[in-house]
Amino acid sequence: VQLQASGGGLVQPGGSLRLSCAASGYIFSLNFMGWYRQAPGQQRELVAGITSGGSTNYADSVKGRFTISRDNAKNTVYLQMNSLKPEDTAVYYCNIFQLRRDYWGQGTQVTVSS
Repeated sequence: VQLQASGGGLVQPGGSLRLSCAASGYIFSLNFMGWYRQAPGQQRELVAGITSGGSTNYADSVKGRFTISRDNAKNTVYLQMNSLKPEDTAVYYCNIFQLRRDYWGQGTQVTVSS
């Protein structure tokens, strides 16, 4: 299983970005896909997750600003990030958990700065 993330970049506070992550290889029909982030000197944290059935969960810090979605036909997960804040600056990683294993993408940098 391989994950290819894209969509990071530099944005001003209050701006928006959309991250995408395409999974390839053997993708089981039941899985959990998520976006995590890691800021310098901090632990990696779950930002948002979505099951193959469409149930979602979010970190309190992003509720109301970020939206996770997925296209099961394309094995792709998206993260729409609105009203971005400087504290959202981090490397964002996509993840798929299936058949008791975790798989990670390469990470994409998101920088929120004026």
